[in-house]
Amino acid sequence: MSSPPILPISSSESQPQSQSQAPIATPAFRSFINHISDSVRQGLAQRRPWTELADRSAFSKPESFSEATLRVRKNYSYFRVNYLTAIALVLAFSLLSHPFSLLVLLGLLSAWLFLYLFRPSDQPLVLFGRTFSDKETLGILTVTSLFVVFLTTVGSLLISALFVGVAVVCVHGAFRVPEDLFLDEQESSASTGFLSFLGGAATNAAVAAAPVVAAARA
Repeated sequence: MSSPPILPISSSESQPQSQSQAPIATPAFRSFINHISDSVRQGLAQRRPWTELADRSAFSKPESFSEATLRVRKNYSYFRVNYLTAIALVLAFSLLSHPFSLLVLLGLLSAWLFLYLFRPSDQPLVLFGRTFSDKETLGILTVTSLFVVFLTTVGSLLISALFVGVAVVCVHGAFRVPEDLFLDEQESSASTGFLSFLGGAATNAAVAAAPVVAAARA
């Protein structure tokens, strides 16, 4: 009698059941990017028309410092998305005009994302033939970040650009006369706008990264 045919055996049984994915291909990283992009779109959708922001007929000199402060507060409540977008554009222009600082920040961000937050827990960090634990990796990244921000020109560039952006916003808010329309919409928009978008984005990012961080520290 002929022997029964031998069924093929899958080679997956002799190999690990799952192989670690590259950090950029993990579902958590894709979820993180999707949450950020969705939050950015939702925040920018709440901006006011730029023509309303630049209406020359609505500008006048404030009569006192207290009036200027009141105008800034009201205008910020109404134009908060536009104002924070303008500050972000100032920061972006400053970084684009200093490519080295931009590359340093991008490298630092990539190090945090791919060496710690989204690094698979079963892949230890190995540099120059040495294996680093998660605590050592966190310590190195923290010290490197502090060094880059406070002891190099990158930090001074970011602070200078931030001051310029805030100054532009304060000058515009002080000279832009708030309209009665602002008062009607301030209450309804007090808990919305770009700041709430930032908080939502941070929360979503934390939720997306939490499983990976927990697995990495396990």
